[in-house]
Order: sequence, then structure tokens, then C-alpha cells
Amino acid sequence: MTRSAKAGWLVPAGLILLSLVPVLAGAFRVAELSAGPEVTPANARFVAAPVPVVLHIVGASLYCVLGAFQFAAGFRRRRPGWHRAAGRVLVPCGLVAAGSGLWMTLFYPHPPADNALLTGFRLVFGSAMAVSIGLGFAAIRRRDIARHRAWMARGYAIGMGAGTQAVILGGWLLVAGDMSPLTRALLSAVAWLLNLTIAEWTISRRRNESHRPGQVRVA
Repeated sequence: MTRSAKAGWLVPAGLILLSLVPVLAGAFRVAELSAGPEVTPANARFVAAPVPVVLHIVGASLYCVLGAFQFAAGFRRRRPGWHRAAGRVLVPCGLVAAGSGLWMTLFYPHPPADNALLTGFRLVFGSAMAVSIGLGFAAIRRRDIARHRAWMARGYAIGMGAGTQAVILGGWLLVAGDMSPLTRALLSAVAWLLNLTIAEWTISRRRNESHRPGQVRVA
């Protein structure tokens, strides 16, 4: 593998690494629920209604891990059929992850660490994720590749929020110790906004590169 080819895999590898904590935590939750756990205050809502959380974990895990490979530009160019096939899996997985997340936010009892502000943030970003995926799908149906990529990148950025939250919230706990519900809500929003900022920067850079005089961009 050439140096440039290896560099092309840095972004997917980083995204998979970022999603590792929520994916492993989700796998642990599914294993716990399948074993018929003792009901505790921490898991009572999941034991009472396990389907939404299992759908969310499976959908989000596939969306984050499989979606990372869509950012390997060289692989995407060499395997366009794989890119399209993966997209047919990613769209429903992303919508299931967003929809089940919204359902849990609205109908699961909220733990003490969640406040109304965090609930509002989850509803806003969960809805934005679903809308972004829908707009990305509509764009590719019109063969509008640029808008398809932009909206799918935004949806993926929101979907990766749990990974960034694990880093930011975990770092806060290591440095400052316990956090208030308000701090948790604000830091969670920072994670989503950070991901979206990076996505918008990437979209803008790609747009500027495609409009450079004399440069032909290979999709």
C-alpha cells in the first residue's frame, strides 16, 4: 500500500476509533438485556421497553462504523458499487438510529442526570440528523452529488455525537470530577456542534477545491 493510500485511511480509522466507546457500551447494553438482568434504577426503562434501545444501538453502531468507510476517498472511487450498496444500508440505519433516539427522548423516563435543556438538545439534533439523511437521499435521487455528500456528511457528524461526547465528557470527569446536569447538557451540545463545524469546514473545502480554475475533481 502506497503512502497516499495509507493516508486515505486515516480519516475512516479515526472515525471508527471515535465510535469505539459508544459501540462497545451499546454492545454491553444489548448483552445485558438479552440475559434478563436484575432491574435497577439505571436500567429499569430499558428493561421495561427494550426494543427502542436495541434498535437504536444496532442502527447507530452500523451507521457509525460502516459510514466511516464512505470517507475513504480512494476506496470509494475504486469501488463505486460498494459505496452505493453501503449507502442503501446506511440510510435506513441512520433513520432508525435518529428515530429511536427521538422516541427514547420523548417516552423513556429521564434519569436524574438529564435535564430539560439536554432533552431539547437531543430533540433538535436528532431531528436534524433525520432531516439531513432525508435530504441527502433526495439529492442523490436527483443525481445532485455535491448536495448528497454535504447532507450525508452533516447527518453523519450528528450521528457521531456520542463518540465526541464520550471524549469531552470523559475528559471533564478526569479533570474536574462530577458535573452538574447543566454542564452535561452544555458539553453534549458542544460535541454535536464541534462535529458539525468540522463537517461544514470539510464541505466548504471540497466546494472550493472543485471551483479552482483549471482543476478537475475526480468524484
